[in-house]
Amino acid sequence: MLANSLSGGNQQKLILGREISRKPKLLVAVQPTRGLDVGAIEFVHSQLLRQRDEGVAILLISVELEELFALSDTLAVTYKGKFMGESPANQVSVEEVGFMMAGQRSTSEANKP
Repeated sequence: MLANSLSGGNQQKLILGREISRKPKLLVAVQPTRGLDVGAIEFVHSQLLRQRDEGVAILLISVELEELFALSDTLAVTYKGKFMGESPANQVSVEEVGFMMAGQRSTSEANKP
């Protein structure tokens, strides 16, 4: 069976499996669950968390705030190519991330020297 004959969700799972099998030190995941059904999203999330637990550094790029908060240890936000702030995911609010996404520095970053 050719990969292009698979559904989009199965193609994404295939690519993730291929990349994980290469035992990377860094895994870049850009919109890893875009367009997937709930079951496939859970699978992708569990695989990313497993890789993190095994010591793989993961750069997760997503517009899905729920996904970012659920999977990230640290959140960093850029706006128009400018770094707006960085914070542990469990120490920043959705509102604060929203401000940074709109181009305003976070209050914690604004108070740094």
